[in-house]
Amino acid sequence: MESLPHCETLLLEKQGPILIITINRPEVRNAMSLQMVAELSTVFTQIESDLHIRAVVIRGAGGHFCAGGDIKDMAGARGQRAGAGEADPFYRLNRAFGQMIQQVNESSKVVIAVTEGAVMGGGFGLACVSDVAIAGPTAKFGMPETTLGIIPAQIAPFVVERIGLTQARRLALLGLRIDADEACKLGIVHQAASSEQDLEEMLGHAIERVRQCAPVATAETKALLHRVGHEAMSGLLDDAAEKFAEAIKGSEGTEGTMAFMQKRPPAWAGDSE
Repeated sequence: MESLPHCETLLLEKQGPILIITINRPEVRNAMSLQMVAELSTVFTQIESDLHIRAVVIRGAGGHFCAGGDIKDMAGARGQRAGAGEADPFYRLNRAFGQMIQQVNESSKVVIAVTEGAVMGGGFGLACVSDVAIAGPTAKFGMPETTLGIIPAQIAPFVVERIGLTQARRLALLGLRIDADEACKLGIVHQAASSEQDLEEMLGHAIERVRQCAPVATAETKALLHRVGHEAMSGLLDDAAEKFAEAIKGSEGTEGTMAFMQKRPPAWAGDSE
């Protein structure tokens, strides 16, 4: 198991096979700075090859998930000038966030977002690339970019993938803010908790389900799901059949079928590493 990187904007805690990332800038409602983007990217790069980590929980400190981009970084970019052959500072700022959110989206780990308070802009995008999203009773979701005279450039494609073009148009073009119940109806989150206790119980249940699922099979399944709609179906199914054959003959497939026949939990269900 690799040691976790030192971070200034994130708190990292490992609980068995689960890594909990707490966005820790409560004084600015966990607004996403360039440093935070870089630290999130570093963490996800490092854990990608760590087989001991099977899921990542992302949540925010101080009652908020993430209020969007850091205005100070935008102001700093405004004061910079691109040198000869360099990209525009605003382009670099925006694109760095897009690369990070794509990385989280494509991570082989199960990503669980626990959303409370402000879930805006970049925070909204982060919720939309999670595999499991749970909202607390205080959560407010929105794409306020157009009300600020800017555009949701990097998150819009992921929002469309999450909830479809029709609903994404309404949210983005009106700059709406919605509560947890509406976010659940739209499919932004999967569950809306009625209390803090309810939220923690939902998270605990999700983590327990992660433990029941074989880690390599889970990662392969996530990768397969991401390919749907981007490749010709016949070729995709051919490749999926090959991966199925590898899985069922592999160590996890052997253990899973044996455990089923013997009416016992599979080895990975008790994984505490």
